[in-house]
Amino acid sequence: MRYLVLSLSFIISFNLFGQQTDVNYDESEIPDYKLPKLLITESGRKVKNVKRWEKKRRPELLEIFKHEIYGNIPEEIDISDVIVHEENGVFFDGLAKRKQVEIIFKKDDRELSAEILIYTPKDSVKAPVFVGYNFSGNHTISYDPNIRLTESWVPDNPSWGIVHNQVTEQSRGVATDKWPVKKMIEAGYGVATIYCGDIDPDRDNFQDGIHPFSYQLGQFRPGYDEWGSISAWAWGLSKAMDYFTTDQDIDSTKVMVFGFSRMGKAAVWAAALDQRFAMCISNNSGCMGAALSRRRIGETIGIITYHFPHWFCENLNKYSGHEDKLPIDQHMLLGMIAPRPLYVTSATADLWSDPKGEFLSTLEAGKVYELYDKRGLPVTEMPAPNTPVSETVGYHIRTGKHDITPYDWEQFINFANKQFYSQPEE
Repeated sequence: MRYLVLSLSFIISFNLFGQQTDVNYDESEIPDYKLPKLLITESGRKVKNVKRWEKKRRPELLEIFKHEIYGNIPEEIDISDVIVHEENGVFFDGLAKRKQVEIIFKKDDRELSAEILIYTPKDSVKAPVFVGYNFSGNHTISYDPNIRLTESWVPDNPSWGIVHNQVTEQSRGVATDKWPVKKMIEAGYGVATIYCGDIDPDRDNFQDGIHPFSYQLGQFRPGYDEWGSISAWAWGLSKAMDYFTTDQDIDSTKVMVFGFSRMGKAAVWAAALDQRFAMCISNNSGCMGAALSRRRIGETIGIITYHFPHWFCENLNKYSGHEDKLPIDQHMLLGMIAPRPLYVTSATADLWSDPKGEFLSTLEAGKVYELYDKRGLPVTEMPAPNTPVSETVGYHIRTGKHDITPYDWEQFINFANKQFYSQPEE
């Protein structure tokens, strides 16, 4: 994805859909909008307690998000087999254990496998674990020579030695700055990751990945309200969770789903769909992630569906340029993560992802947490850069660009400590 870093006073135009289209970065140019009511049911009844939220409002919101944005997962597809390629690998001079597991899916003559790389503290019993996708293969998160190279399709990146959509040894460890594994291990946490392309390669081609497992005879693409790639990636995280419940080294009651950029979109959707995830972390997830769509600033529905038509269900296209017609907005998605802890991040130079819209969405989601007698954000105004704020809901905006950095990970660990172990943030 191409990210634009511009002054808030700029409005630029480019050719999209064959016509001039404005990309707005000016707060004064945001249209007047009214958010749909988070705690009013479709029938107009107020939601004043947890029972009505869980029995009525949350389920109806979930169905709208499935039908209008991310797409329904057509049928249950279970893990057919698990292959443990490595169980007691040692890393960081004995500080961590390494495990490499392959989960396999089969249907008729089709087979798909996804490899999960897991590091846990060497002496821990049932470690809490951060789980999320990587973009180019498990071997990219560390220089560890024992990590298996992915055999899946990977976007070309010659500077990393990825050519003809296949990885090489040259790509080993190229994303270590985004995955401070040792820091997590030293803090007492494990980390698990999957290459997103194992589940669904990130390209507009629904003939590979998991989608064909759900096709009917003669079908070649998902239907207008069926899963796009974001839903497929969210589904894959739930399948990983299925495995974690069987792994004696993992505390499956403390699995924290996280994601950066488009994988941040997948993380919040996964957490909404699967309440087994104990915490959700969204890092710079932007449009159709944490940011409010109605603000129409930076990346919009029209832009994202044009450039990445495979990410969402086809129904979303009808809201291109008509965000005000959406029956929902992203504060409702974040609200569905309650009462579990939620942490959202932005970056000062990532205007494409609309940091203010991410903050406002997170703030609004706190209304659901109040039903559970939990506190959302402890502030009502956007905090200064590099000044994290949190209760059961947390937020920070970091100086810098669209990225995931050691600073971000420090805050994630601090937030997890606060939620699970009542340790104050540093």
